[in-house]
Amino acid sequence: MSEAGNKINIVLAVDHASVTGGQAKVALESALGLQRAGFSPIVFAAAAPVDPRLARAGIEVVCLDQPDLLGNSSKAAAALQGTWNFYAAEQMRILLARLPRENTIVHVHGWAKALSASIASPIRRSGLPAVYTMHEYFLFCPNGGFYNYPRNHVCRLTPLSPACWATNCDSRNYQRKIWRGLRQTVMERVARLPQIFGDFILISRFQAGVVAGRLPPGARIHAVSNPIDCENLGRKTNPASGDFLFVGRMSPEKGLFLFAQAARKTGIVPVFAGDGPAAEEIAALYPEARLLGWKSPAEVKALLRAARALVFPSLWFEGQPLTVLEAKAMGTPVIVSDGCAGREEMQDGVSGLWFQSADANSLARALEKARDDALVTRMSHAAYDEFWSDPPTLARHVERLGPIYHELLARRRPAA
Repeated sequence: MSEAGNKINIVLAVDHASVTGGQAKVALESALGLQRAGFSPIVFAAAAPVDPRLARAGIEVVCLDQPDLLGNSSKAAAALQGTWNFYAAEQMRILLARLPRENTIVHVHGWAKALSASIASPIRRSGLPAVYTMHEYFLFCPNGGFYNYPRNHVCRLTPLSPACWATNCDSRNYQRKIWRGLRQTVMERVARLPQIFGDFILISRFQAGVVAGRLPPGARIHAVSNPIDCENLGRKTNPASGDFLFVGRMSPEKGLFLFAQAARKTGIVPVFAGDGPAAEEIAALYPEARLLGWKSPAEVKALLRAARALVFPSLWFEGQPLTVLEAKAMGTPVIVSDGCAGREEMQDGVSGLWFQSADANSLARALEKARDDALVTRMSHAAYDEFWSDPPTLARHVERLGPIYHELLARRRPAA
């Protein structure tokens, strides 16, 4: 992965230097995989702590030791940092200035939770090629999800239009929506963050439909699945046993109320693994539900392996749900909403079941189908076979990133 004896430097910009969610998990594991593949990754992050695996692997980390926006004790300081993080911009400038221009690439995974759009200025001035992985939609939507959280439905409004400004779509309050709209305006018109990227990595085909017409003119799109770390345990010996399981954050946009409602219609006990703001309400409204609370990654995999089916009822535009892929790896079929990218991973009636997004009756019918032991057994075997025929491992993830990085550098050389 080198030319003239020089490794390619990949500056991975991400809000957190430790795994706090899917975005950070992908960025940091990508750094580990790139290091093993012969690249020279550098993690640039705002929020501590630093994942100890990075140091053990000898990966350089530039961590600004800042809080993220939710962890900042001062709302005023958080608002300023989120709008324009001056320290992040300066430290990014210093980092890029010392790296060789002929073999350095900037790969941005996230900016909205701590770094801010201020990083666009030093990246633009450096002249280095830059690529963006679309984990969510903060480049285009003030709340990052094209979703109206108070009303629990997908938002079809044009971002920053008068109707958008007038709508309280934020998960907390209208004041934060106004601030996010102001931040979006700064990002688009001052930082012009989307324009520094000539290349965008989409993690699912579904995303292409969501961002169609929103990318900068001439943008090149690359498809690279997120990496999944799973052990091949073989086909399940008794796939028709176990629970109907939900795994994830207990928040309304994840569709957990829809699952509980549909389960009650069919007499099924819904099982929830995870924590979040809606856990107490679910317990109060649906006392028949089993709430397992937060589980470690290893415990989640064991639960997925033991489940009859994973229920993935998400209401918003999930880009590529990692839990769906983890369930497939375990040989567990998935009952998935047709309004998110998870549907791409399951063949309806073959390795899982689709249901109409936000429709409790449609989900109830899918749950009823999944009571058929023979069908669940067939879907379990198909899900397992589909996943392990071409597993999206970290090594394969890096194999697909490599040509993109080389293409970025090759295009830059004639221009230089």
